[in-house]
Amino acid sequence: MDFQKKVLFRVESLCKKFPGFEAFAGLDLEIFEGQCLVIAGANGSGKTVLMKMLAGLLEPSGGEIFFKGLPLAQCIPRLRTSLGIVFQDADAQIVGETVEEDICFGPENLKLPREEIKRRLDEALRSLELEGKKDFPPRRLSGGEKRRLAVAGVLAMGAEAVIMDEPFANLDWPGVVQVLKIIKDLKTAGKTVIVLTHELEKVLAFADRLVILSEGKIRADGEAEKILDALDPAWGVRDPRKTYRSAGDCSWL
Repeated sequence: MDFQKKVLFRVESLCKKFPGFEAFAGLDLEIFEGQCLVIAGANGSGKTVLMKMLAGLLEPSGGEIFFKGLPLAQCIPRLRTSLGIVFQDADAQIVGETVEEDICFGPENLKLPREEIKRRLDEALRSLELEGKKDFPPRRLSGGEKRRLAVAGVLAMGAEAVIMDEPFANLDWPGVVQVLKIIKDLKTAGKTVIVLTHELEKVLAFADRLVILSEGKIRADGEAEKILDALDPAWGVRDPRKTYRSAGDCSWL
């Protein structure tokens, strides 16, 4: 599939400074529509900071981010519905007293007609296999189900792209499988999926492209197999093929 004709995000000379710390200094990156992009890096490599800047939650100290060709600062209202984020701690973004209330929260804030909200609710429940949990309080959900609920909420907002930050953190095997099914389904539906993780052995089989981020710099970008062949231990990313035959076998699904 040729992604190069449709650029979703373009990052140019991106810089981000915090007191006593510089997360990025001149980062360049393109993310294409319909692509499943895995961005790998050790803790502290800059993955979460990059995610927050793509979502407009953090302002760059320098450089610029473009969304579909326009400066990101001009696209914030559109970005709120076009881009969904699943945080590492899914509890932090769950606001409803029930699964149904949580999924409806976003569409209701968009002031959509009641019929449209109901349609989006039903579609999200079905696609994320949460129909039987509609009246459950979120606290009764497993870790994998909470991530499914978070994705259901962003899809109900109409998101065409989803960023998942360390989506396998603190999940048991069934939870990981649930999240991988989400990634597979999103990819099949043609959504742009950006997975930020250091656990390549669980998800690399679904990646159209692999980017290695280390100390705020892109160390490698391209086809997973070729990148793993030239992997530098200093980047803090483990080659998962030590227990798998190839990058295409790296999945817990």
